[in-house]
Amino acid sequence: MNAYTNPLRDPQDRRLPRIAGPCVLVIFGVTGDLSRKKLMPAVYDLANRGLLPPGFALVGFARRDWENQDFAKVVHDAVKEHARTPFREEVWEQLLEGIRFVSGAFDDDAAFERLGDTIRELDTTRGTGGNHAFYLSIPPSGFEPVMTMLRKHGLTEGGEDNWNRVVIEKPFGHDLASARELDAVVSSLFQPHEVFRIDHYLGKETVQNMLALRFANQMFEPIWNNHYVSHVEITMAEDIGIGGRAGYFDGIGIARDVMQNHLLQLLALTAMEEPTSFEASQLRTEKKKVLAAARVPERYDLHTARGQYAAGWQGGKPVIGYLQEDGVPEGSGTETYAAIRVDVDNRRWAGVPFYLRTAKRMPRRVTEVALSFKRAPHLPFTATDTEELGTNALVMRIQPDEGVTLRFGAKVPGTQMEIREVSMDFGYGGSFTESSPEAYERLILDVLLGDPPLFPQQEEVELSWKILDPVIAYWASLDEQPEQYESGTWGPQSGHDMLARDGFSWRRP
Repeated sequence: MNAYTNPLRDPQDRRLPRIAGPCVLVIFGVTGDLSRKKLMPAVYDLANRGLLPPGFALVGFARRDWENQDFAKVVHDAVKEHARTPFREEVWEQLLEGIRFVSGAFDDDAAFERLGDTIRELDTTRGTGGNHAFYLSIPPSGFEPVMTMLRKHGLTEGGEDNWNRVVIEKPFGHDLASARELDAVVSSLFQPHEVFRIDHYLGKETVQNMLALRFANQMFEPIWNNHYVSHVEITMAEDIGIGGRAGYFDGIGIARDVMQNHLLQLLALTAMEEPTSFEASQLRTEKKKVLAAARVPERYDLHTARGQYAAGWQGGKPVIGYLQEDGVPEGSGTETYAAIRVDVDNRRWAGVPFYLRTAKRMPRRVTEVALSFKRAPHLPFTATDTEELGTNALVMRIQPDEGVTLRFGAKVPGTQMEIREVSMDFGYGGSFTESSPEAYERLILDVLLGDPPLFPQQEEVELSWKILDPVIAYWASLDEQPEQYESGTWGPQSGHDMLARDGFSWRRP
């Protein structure tokens, strides 16, 4: 096996890599950033690691007036610039033989006729066997017309010996009602096991390591409850602004964009009970129990906060505020900072607040889950023996410095008893020689294998919207702009006040 052998093994035989079978992957929206920076490089990296069969084909669908060779050049350049593994000519040549492009709009019957002809040609020439995955890397407004055309032209019809699957990128609707409407469309075309809702955070190695940390180690599980944990902080901070995405972001806001999916999924993984196995059904069952028990306390003025970045300094350079960004309407009330308190009403977590925050234009980019523990009930030291000790904490870093930090008190070397806070750190980069696959590598491979454990199902989506919808409705009812916070700072004062009322403060990542 080469250096890029899949680290994820077949559960029946861990000596063998999981290799996808013959299939066609059709990507709608291949001209977008997601396709260029993530999807195409992930396909190449899977091929480079020997995880795609010779009978694999990639079809791009977009409005551009391209021929097959034009699209192949786009894929080649994307791979060269963004692939994780080294470029190898023999791997590229094998992929190139199965690359096709179909030009057309989402409501163009002739284009979908050409798509059908292209897929059938690949089934014959590449031996893809009638197995097709349709990846909708497009705005949510395009989901229904694309899927309707797929059905109209017979592209969703499978047989006993082949399969058709659809991949949907978040957001899964913009509220509970729209999520249900979207599901009605999807369910009319595909069976539940054929639908893969992509949340790329669930493909990150370190997110999956949360499960290993909890359930493979006896030392953590006995204290993973309200007897020992005082509160939990889940943070996803970005140091960039909206980056020219005003057309997408404004009117949606960061709570819908990130909190409804990424952060609530992280909460579910943190708070869930141990599953009986890591089969998809068992993982989903335990996550749904958490989401069903989760709620934001009804005093939304006390337990939520929203903000909008103003001008400031980022990385030593002046930056403009959200309202000055190109394409943002004057007086926009869209939030770029969102924080909420979530209570999980079950025996394990009763009384432990979970604080979720996400924002743009923060001092640094970081995603982490931090469990802070209660103080020891008695310290047999004099006041002069200890510096100002914080609480013990276990911090799971999702990105960018993937790893785990354990914070505790330790004696300072010397003849006197002096206690000081220290950290014990584990970093993936320093402990494993094999680099972690990108999230989209894992997720695309799971789609092609038909393996669903990392994909949220419709009930999880609806439960998440039930938690967030009342908060968004409350914010919309306010006759005021989101609180301004200076770019390069840790958010508005209301976000800090939310924790201070409970006697806590945000940890500084």
